[in-house]
Order: sequence, then structure tokens, then C-alpha cells
Amino acid sequence: MFITPAYAQAAGAPGMGDFVGMILPLVMIMAVFYFLLIRPQQRKLKEHQEMLKKVAKGDTVITQGGLIGKVVKVVDDSELQVEIGENVKVRVLRSGIADVRARGEPVKAESK
Repeated sequence: MFITPAYAQAAGAPGMGDFVGMILPLVMIMAVFYFLLIRPQQRKLKEHQEMLKKVAKGDTVITQGGLIGKVVKVVDDSELQVEIGENVKVRVLRSGIADVRARGEPVKAESK
């Protein structure tokens, strides 16, 4: 009726196979997340930053607020002057540009 000492000693501690069996699925899930979620987002972010660097005078842009306008002046590395209507010009941060809709010919300088 009692358990013999031989059976108690045979159970032993869990081996390394159990540890690898637990960790392997977690590593595989992390790899799937990296290749399907993280890496494409990083690539998209790099492409967007390159697009923002290439914005020049004459381009038609869409701001993150939904305004569509034409770049009339590049103020500095971080700001653009965008014409959103007749004689309506606003200063927009480059980081506020969502998309460049059309590359245009440079706007002619205004004579005043």
C-alpha cells in the first residue's frame, strides 16, 4: 500500500527538454510579431521620413488635419509655407504632412 522508495526516486526533477518546450513557442510568437508587425511599420516610417525630406516648393501636400495645399516656400528644415486657398498661406511643420499628392513645378516667385 505504501509507495516504495524506488518509485519516489524515479520521478526526478524536470529536464531541459521541458524548459525548451516552454520557451520555443514564445520565441516563435515573437519572431512572427517582428516580421509581420514591427518590421513593416519601421519600413513605412523610414519611407515617410524620406518623403518629408524631399518635399519642395511646388509640391501639393496633404496635412494630417486634412488640408490640401501647395508648398510656396520652404521656411527651414522643419517648416513649410503652404497655400491652401487664394492668398491664404499657412506655416506647417514638416512632421504635420501626411502625404505628398503631386510633385509639381516650382511656384514662380511673386513680384511685389
